Order: sequence, then C-alpha cells, then structure tokens
Amino acid sequence: MNRLSNKVAIITGASAGIGRATAKLFGAEGAKVILGARRESELASLVKEIEEAGGKAVYLAGDVKSEAYAEALVATALETYGKLDIAFNNAGIIGEAGPSTEISQSGWDEAIAVNLTSSFLGAKHQIKAMQANGGGSLIFTSTFVGYSNAFPGVAAYAASKSGLIGLTQVLAAEYGPANIRVNAILPGAVDTPMYQEMNDSADKQAFITNLHALKRVATPEEIARSVLYLASDDASFVSGTASLVDGGLSITRT
Repeated sequence: MNRLSNKVAIITGASAGIGRATAKLFGAEGAKVILGARRESELASLVKEIEEAGGKAVYLAGDVKSEAYAEALVATALETYGKLDIAFNNAGIIGEAGPSTEISQSGWDEAIAVNLTSSFLGAKHQIKAMQANGGGSLIFTSTFVGYSNAFPGVAAYAASKSGLIGLTQVLAAEYGPANIRVNAILPGAVDTPMYQEMNDSADKQAFITNLHALKRVATPEEIARSVLYLASDDASFVSGTASLVDGGLSITRT
C-alpha cells in the first residue's frame, strides 16, 4: 500500500476498463488522481468510489483529441494538487475495422487522432509540468496487435498503437536527462467493454483465449498492477520500454 503516496497522476480513458481499474488502484496506493474521459457521469461515480475508499480524486470530462483538453487536464492537476508526477495516457478506440483497402480516410484519421495524437498532445503538456516538478513517469497504452501478432481488419488500430512505441522511445531519450521516465504497456486481451465488442460470440472468445499461454484473458485489475509498477519508484531505472503484459500471447504457438 501507499506506493504512490503524495504523487499526483492524470489518467485518461478513466471511465471504463483498464483506465477505471488503474484509477481505483492509484487512489488506493495514495495517489491524488485527475480523471479524464468523455462520459461525465461515469467519471463522477468513479470519483465517488475513490473518495469513499479513502482516496482523493477529481475529474474533467472532455475529448482527448483536443489539445485544449490536454492543457486543461494538466492545469487541473496543478491548480488542485500543485504538481504532476504521473500521467497514464490510456484513452483509445478500435476504430473503423475491415479490409485495409476498404477503410475510409475519416476512419483512419479518427483512430490516429484518438490513439496516437491524443497521447502526443497529452505528453507535450504533461512533460512541461513534470520538468517543473523535477521528473515524473509517463505511460502509454499500446497493444500486442501489430507488434508481436497481427490480426486482419484492424490496420488503423494497429498502426496508431504501434506509433505509441516510437513516441515512447523518443520521449524517453529526450527527457531522460530531466528524470522523466517514459514507457508503454502492451496488454494481451483484457476483459473490457472494448474486448466484448470485438469478440461478441463464444467462438471468438475461445479463439482469443487460446492464443495466450495462460489460456485466459486478463482482468483490467491485472493490467492496472503493471501500470502501477511503471508509475512507482519500483521502476526507477525502467524507461523507453514496450512492456508486454500479454499472458504469454507473444510466445504461444499452440
């Protein structure tokens, strides 16, 4: 407990799935959290849950595609808690799916904007606040798709999430001297609303489950614990990594 005592953290995509689980875990571990997502009612209920468990949290609803929103999240952290130590840029979508030659430009652009550009915009302003604070930890949610395994029909998703790995490496190299660590997590399949949407039948879920060495998919809480590690001082010498948290999916051929 209290691995994040006195730390201040921004979490985007906080209204559901990995983001929600991470927000609750960060709050339980002593962090003061700023929650970002589009759905205000879900954010408000999450703040209430965190506070009832003894944590501290505020929220700001908005669109991660907006640079003004990225700035506002950082401003909320500074105005409410006086600093920023951690940012988990987690918001993401599957985006338009189908054969790559049939994907519309608008569908492609939307996936890039939500999954990649929003993380760049977030980091752009988060880093400035972390520099003023003497350092920090940035974490992005990428994926195994397009990294260790390929799936047909999700070109925009794979390309946008793969781009986060390059962004992670460049930011880690640029801002390591400022004591800012930058890492990406690459989850395997996680039982979230997005997973349920993609795998809407027993046959699809059985296929995905069997891809993993552990022969199951992750819970959001399991992924949150990996994020906690990267956010905490336990990972003080970890930067620039694409960290697989995939239940052995990347090495399974059976």
